[in-house]
Amino acid sequence: MSEENITEKEEENKESSNEMVLPVLPLFGKWDMSEVVVEDPSLVKALNLDSFRVPHTGGRHANKLLGKANLPILERFINNMMRSEKYTGKKVQAYNVVNKAFDIIYEKKKENPVQILVRALENASPRAEVVSLRYGGIRVYSGVDVSPTRRIDVTLRHICQGAIEKAGKARSIEKALAKELMIASEGNAESFAVSKKEEKERQAEAAH
Repeated sequence: MSEENITEKEEENKESSNEMVLPVLPLFGKWDMSEVVVEDPSLVKALNLDSFRVPHTGGRHANKLLGKANLPILERFINNMMRSEKYTGKKVQAYNVVNKAFDIIYEKKKENPVQILVRALENASPRAEVVSLRYGGIRVYSGVDVSPTRRIDVTLRHICQGAIEKAGKARSIEKALAKELMIASEGNAESFAVSKKEEKERQAEAAH
């Protein structure tokens, strides 16, 4: 090897060593997103597991086509917690609810709560649903496959709805959300999201 090639490689190595390496910030300062595994291959591209200490992008993807896929899944989850009257527009409050719910999950499961969330999404996301078609003056119902992005949207909504409905005087919203995530991750039919999934798939199968 010539001296010129050696010096060129040395310069390249120096440049690469001088590049800034940004640290991976754990979610909420606690949970490592890099260790989370998505087992459902159809949901890999729809689940953005980029690590942010505070999952808030300020709506930068709002006007982009299929921009939801670029949002961190935790931000989409927190946004869905703001569906009810109690949490509408209160993102800090929804953020705190999810943060505390994850602490409860870790205390009980001793596992990364983000992995529990991903598993719940895989188990509770409907693969088929019914659409209404009109042929002339006749309305026909047909079962169709569901896109990965819609599967995630529907499941996040059902998980949050189930937690809000089960929360009350006897159980805080944080505990209700933690329980809904844990039983959904197990595929338990007691989960509101899992029961909705099974209902949608039964309807789609009957409409074929």
